[in-house]
Amino acid sequence: MTKLSEAAFDLQRQTWENAAEFVDKLSHVDDANRHIAAADVGETPSEVVYEENKLELLHYEPRTEEQRDVPILFVYALFNKPFILDLQPDRSVIRTFLDEGFDVYMIDWNEPSLLDHALGFDDYVDRYVDNCVNVVRERSGQDAINLFGYCMGGAISVIYASLYPDQVRNLALMAVSASLRDTDSVLDQWVGNDFFDVQKLVDTYGNAPAEFVDAGFSLREPVRDNLSKYLRFFDGIDEEDFVENFARMERWVDESIDIPGRVFVEFVETVYEEQKIYNNEMYIDGEHADLGKLDMPIVQVIGNYDHVVPPEAQRKFNEVLPGRTTVFESDTGHMGLAVSGRAHAELWPSVCSWFEERSRIGADERGESGAHDSDGDLESIDGIGPIYAERLREAGVETVADLADADADALAETAGIPANRLDGWIQQTRE
Repeated sequence: MTKLSEAAFDLQRQTWENAAEFVDKLSHVDDANRHIAAADVGETPSEVVYEENKLELLHYEPRTEEQRDVPILFVYALFNKPFILDLQPDRSVIRTFLDEGFDVYMIDWNEPSLLDHALGFDDYVDRYVDNCVNVVRERSGQDAINLFGYCMGGAISVIYASLYPDQVRNLALMAVSASLRDTDSVLDQWVGNDFFDVQKLVDTYGNAPAEFVDAGFSLREPVRDNLSKYLRFFDGIDEEDFVENFARMERWVDESIDIPGRVFVEFVETVYEEQKIYNNEMYIDGEHADLGKLDMPIVQVIGNYDHVVPPEAQRKFNEVLPGRTTVFESDTGHMGLAVSGRAHAELWPSVCSWFEERSRIGADERGESGAHDSDGDLESIDGIGPIYAERLREAGVETVADLADADADALAETAGIPANRLDGWIQQTRE
């Protein structure tokens, strides 16, 4: 047999093998489609402990016998379902924190109706998030809780923590969308290139339709989002685990939700175009959300391949935060931060350790006996941070002994601090 005929024979054989493989993969299509239709997501057990309008506050069932004192509240973006943080059992941010003994809550915004088109940042920050934080504080018995914001939820969390710093013990920001302008972000492509007029969009539809937002995201990498991923899906269609994971992700993508019109316009105009968070010019109901009040420990979680909120946008925002900021980076993308195997192997153990070191309440912070030095600093009392300590000093309370002798009702009026909170602090001085 000549070399030419051998090559022709090999080509013919390879063609038949490829055809056979293609036919075999086709036989898996129906099963794969059923997997996609029935994909289970958000499987970690939880209960709804608070409801307001469409909002549901989820509290997750503990997975350890002992729990850490300070709970953590996750705040996700307004334009997708939050189950990206609990997409599958072996790659669930929620389960990771539960397995580390944290008491975990998450806000599920749910789908807005046209009646919600007038909701703005004042509603989401000063009403919804504040009410959820207060529910978590009351249920846990803690004056300050851990707050974890992801994407647009990060911007909301920054604003909230700037308004209510004494109610946030530690602040985590993952892919925070607070400084997107001129960073080659998705919004740079939407608005900077006149893809659409956001005000005309909401004037027409009331809310920003999910389809428009999805189209905006697809503009960034159209081939990857609309072709390549399906070629990879077909290539792995005969692998059950691969199909299952693909199906979960597709369900999350397909179930994106509308954004209330007013808050969408405010986000684009105020946060993106005018950069009011970044420039420390953000006001909610007339109150300055002052970044200078972020005196709690802050951690930023950055995806080095994030094409939604580019890593340079997040590092840029880090420059205007107070000096107590820790940064964790992962070689993954925007969604990969929550669902990739790399992130769960390398990133989340470190983030959990960061929270664990800063979420201890009790004797380990006051000395082994738990007793307070009567001449000690006010900030040795659980729940008293620099801001409350300053208010107390201005009211004439300089030491722990001064606080122990104080009358809660009288001090509440002079210091501008709720009497029930003062009662708790005074009780600590006597333990």
